Amino acid sequence: MSDKYDVVVIGAGPAGYVAAIRAAQLGMKVACVEKYVGKDGKQALGGTCLNVGCIPSKALLDSSWKFYEAKEGFKVHGIETKGLSIDIKMMLERKDKIVKQFTGGVTALFKANGVTNIEGHGKLLAGKKVEVTDADGKVTILEAENVILASGSRPIEIPPAPLTDDIIVDSTGALEFTSVPKKLGVIGAGIIGMELGSVWRRLGAEVVVFEALDKFMVAADDQIAKEAFKTFTKQGLQIRLGARVTGTDIKRKQVTVSFTDAEGEQQLTFDKLIVAVGRRAYTENLVASDAGVDMDERGVIFADDYCGTSVPGVYAVGDVVRGTMLAHKASEEGVMVAERIAGHKTAMNYDLVPSVVYTHPEIAWVGKNEQQLKAEGVEINVGVFPFAANGRAVAANEAGGMVKVIADAKTDRVLGVHVIGPSAAELVQQGAIGMEFGTSAEDLGMMVFSHPTVSEALHEAALAVNGHAIHVANRKKR
Repeated sequence: MSDKYDVVVIGAGPAGYVAAIRAAQLGMKVACVEKYVGKDGKQALGGTCLNVGCIPSKALLDSSWKFYEAKEGFKVHGIETKGLSIDIKMMLERKDKIVKQFTGGVTALFKANGVTNIEGHGKLLAGKKVEVTDADGKVTILEAENVILASGSRPIEIPPAPLTDDIIVDSTGALEFTSVPKKLGVIGAGIIGMELGSVWRRLGAEVVVFEALDKFMVAADDQIAKEAFKTFTKQGLQIRLGARVTGTDIKRKQVTVSFTDAEGEQQLTFDKLIVAVGRRAYTENLVASDAGVDMDERGVIFADDYCGTSVPGVYAVGDVVRGTMLAHKASEEGVMVAERIAGHKTAMNYDLVPSVVYTHPEIAWVGKNEQQLKAEGVEINVGVFPFAANGRAVAANEAGGMVKVIADAKTDRVLGVHVIGPSAAELVQQGAIGMEFGTSAEDLGMMVFSHPTVSEALHEAALAVNGHAIHVANRKKR
């Protein structure tokens, strides 16, 4: 077998494996290098997302929600439940089975598309050569016309809360609790912290979330974030804003967290503590010093709008470059790079990358929020429609939340769609499709939406932008 390839990809996460498959579809000879080892001691493709991120966390989110809904929400439908319990072991086994199904699926896709799967640690050398070191220390050198760096990210660790056995854990460890903690602390009220905190709160844990910032969910629209804070608080999540963790102390299998907030220095004791303060690019030992690839002090690789690095023929995609650390953003970058290597003029619209928080209710958005647009001096019209006025949502007992559509006041072009409520991710994706084609609020308002569906909330919010909503009082009329 020749060790010369058209494309060598380092990393088989959502960016890397997608880039490898697309490049192979375009007729190139492709190898993908991955070192991750699963629970069975064998190589596992799919990166953080499939193994310890997006997929397993959603499995637990769904399992925990079904339990919570059966316990707390069935009565309104006239369904009585008694003696409910949850088998945590079985829940985790289901999660692991789903992970194995999808990681195995990537392996099958590599075979189907002719991608050479290489196990080991990949490192870019000068001259677009890739050094691969396997588990036994054996080194192989691959030569490539093009190299794609897609090594992903890892959780950020903080000095005040060093990871300790199964008591202080990161997002990966939080997926493996074998029993429900009586008291659970979470450092970080971002997407990961809120999702993981929600899982264990639904299953019965008392959950306290520490957020150093004074504002909740800073990336979200202010109106949506305020609604989310109110909703999560009602669900029993104790969210302490402006709370900076200063230290931890483990005694008798419990951890005492020291923190400061508006009331001064305080302490709380927990059975488990999750550190979820974000992620950082995983680029240690990825690039040789003489390879010529530039990166900043945080290990983020400098890349242009098309993911090209400072070395011609070397690209970087996903969490190792600028932008949001989201699997779908990473995958689309992988496709873009593969197609550009093949000579296509593909580009990616970074302004329309949706964000989703998979709590219940879901929170999602695409485009800009109201505070961003006002800060930029853009004159806007805003339409809001509550799910409480949507027949399908009410029938499903999912009447909380709203859809918010923001449009340019002069052109009526939709600049942002923000949702908290049922099927938020799907509704925002509808908005993203329209925005990709330059939709106006009027365009969305003129479309026929099925009745009864939660999608009608997007329709009514778009109508409300110009004061034309039918099923809610308008702020203004035209």
